[in-house]
Amino acid sequence: MENEHPTDRAAGTGDESVGDRLRALRKARRLTLRTVAEAAAISEGYLSQIERGQANPSIATLQQVAAALGLKVADLFGDDFTSGPSVLRAEEAPRLALGVLGGRKFRLTPGPQHHLEVFLGEFDAHGSTGETLYSHGDSEEFLYVLEGTVSLQLGDRSFTLGAGDSIRYSSAVPHRLSETAAAAARVLWVISPPSY
Repeated sequence: MENEHPTDRAAGTGDESVGDRLRALRKARRLTLRTVAEAAAISEGYLSQIERGQANPSIATLQQVAAALGLKVADLFGDDFTSGPSVLRAEEAPRLALGVLGGRKFRLTPGPQHHLEVFLGEFDAHGSTGETLYSHGDSEEFLYVLEGTVSLQLGDRSFTLGAGDSIRYSSAVPHRLSETAAAAARVLWVISPPSY
């Protein structure tokens, strides 16, 4: 029986090279060398050399290859997402100041995010994500209201959402979230692919 209360985040061995990670990530996505090489605008042979540790690619090349896999370069150096569960304890959740006025934002996804980011937002009365609308990346964003009432300004439209309500939208559309009932509110954001 597995330990139901693990104490540490899962981590890779540290012996894995960037090439090994690239190969594992490519195969996990069931992509061929040719497909990734074409998307990254490099030769298939060069990508093979990178994966086998026989070439030392530039950061620009790594950016192209990571983008072809739907990743960020940082994903090539972090914890191995295939090694098992990754636990983030409540007391370890980083408190982020990402434009939240009158509230807090916590990243719930530990380590490098491969396919999604999850954030918990806690808003005090009249708290918001800022005074102006903002956009980030071209990701799909899902917002779920855990408690309270919030207003989502999405471009020129506005949506009032209460506990249990949700909405899906593009993070490329300028948006702003605010608490509207003069009481606390809590929301959950899921963003895929990661855009922060």
